[in-house]
Amino acid sequence: MKVKQISIFLENKKGRLWKALSTLADAGINLRALSLADTSEFGILRLIVPEPETAAEVLRERGFVVKLKEVVAVEMDDRPGGLASILEVLKDSDINLDYIYAFVHEKKDKAILFMSAEDLETLEGTLRDAGIRLVPPDEVYRL
Repeated sequence: MKVKQISIFLENKKGRLWKALSTLADAGINLRALSLADTSEFGILRLIVPEPETAAEVLRERGFVVKLKEVVAVEMDDRPGGLASILEVLKDSDINLDYIYAFVHEKKDKAILFMSAEDLETLEGTLRDAGIRLVPPDEVYRL
């Protein structure tokens, strides 16, 4: 029940983020969530979009270095401590996350959290066993 994420490797130069996002806009691809991590030389733009394969193809055609990767999406309470309660489950199960990012949506009291870890199967099982709702890809893409 994993969600496909696009990772775009960007040179840390003026206009590169705009170019990637305008490429997707021109192709009619809407963003659901994003995260940007950068260093002095490059950045990694992580995106959740409704059509990940199409988006990756469009970006590659425009010269971007793109990777598709699976991540786990869960629904969490949008309140103080909502994220901490999920992280506590992972800490208690000795699961280390590579990265996370989140966004809120039309359910006013809920948010979607995207997570990456070395072993996604163990991550999913641990979350499911703790009663945390995993959000299926089709639901994420429709938001």
